[in-house]
Amino acid sequence: MHISDFVHALPKAELHVHLVGAASVDTVLALARNHPGGRVPTGEAALRKFYEFRDFRHFITVYGIVNDLVTTGEDVRTLIVGYARDAARTNIRYAELTISATSHLRAGIAPDELVEALKAGRDEALAVHGVTLQWIFDVPGTWDGDWGMTSARFATEYQPEGLVGFGLGGFESDSPRTKFREAFAMARDAGLHMVPHAGETTPPSEIWAALRDLRAERIGHGVSAVQDPDLVRHLADEGVVVEVCPTSNIRTGAVMSLDQHPLPRLVEAGVPVAISTDDPGMFHTDLDREYLLCHERFGFGRDELAGLARAGVRASYAPAELKDLLLKEINAL
Repeated sequence: MHISDFVHALPKAELHVHLVGAASVDTVLALARNHPGGRVPTGEAALRKFYEFRDFRHFITVYGIVNDLVTTGEDVRTLIVGYARDAARTNIRYAELTISATSHLRAGIAPDELVEALKAGRDEALAVHGVTLQWIFDVPGTWDGDWGMTSARFATEYQPEGLVGFGLGGFESDSPRTKFREAFAMARDAGLHMVPHAGETTPPSEIWAALRDLRAERIGHGVSAVQDPDLVRHLADEGVVVEVCPTSNIRTGAVMSLDQHPLPRLVEAGVPVAISTDDPGMFHTDLDREYLLCHERFGFGRDELAGLARAGVRASYAPAELKDLLLKEINAL
């Protein structure tokens, strides 16, 4: 079996992927044409140019502009089903899709309409594409203006079917992890798992803050951890999974080149790593490509690639029976 066939055959769990950033170029073009007069280009070449990011702050700006196209529950359902369709093409069987719920509420979607759209999209994703979806509601950085309390209140009050986690994204330098302690405590008390981004574009101290103040169970990105040997040992010893998105890190400038990417060092140190795409529509990637990148650029063989797939399944909040099924299928390859 050729390595590309092996990678495709691996049943995968994706743990770090954002609803709006996952939207394919075709999906975003359709949204832009349905909402004329906005700042998102309506031609394919222009949209791909729009997705050439100068730095991380520019990426966040562009993401916000695209996010503004999502103004109805039907838009949300369309994005969910579009992700499931694309995910199925790379044999993703389970995903935890990050939803910046308050950004959709600000766009005029009523809370009940958003919850209904999530359910409709989730049901269709499984029925039509065979992809089981669960949700992570994240705080979109400082956009809420109250260190995540609006996001936490919405998540804990509505708790749509499939909601399993509470996250934190956005521009890290403006959003010290410790400032979100109260919001994360509220979400944790409601039974949600703690999965913030940390150490994507900030020093290891922010990863420590996420672990200490937010009680992070997984770390989104976490690539700066390699700058602190004590932190790397802690992540390895405690089995804290780091969700690594290689292409994303290069496209946003979080890491300057693949040659400098810390993923191989994290794996070598025994840190559990789950590979994801982050924003595949904006970064022109998919999960098969991310696994192949690990083979082609980092020298990972079949055993290491299967190990990454197992780590993603084990670190997920999927139902136990689905985890067991996916692990058996990985082991059978």
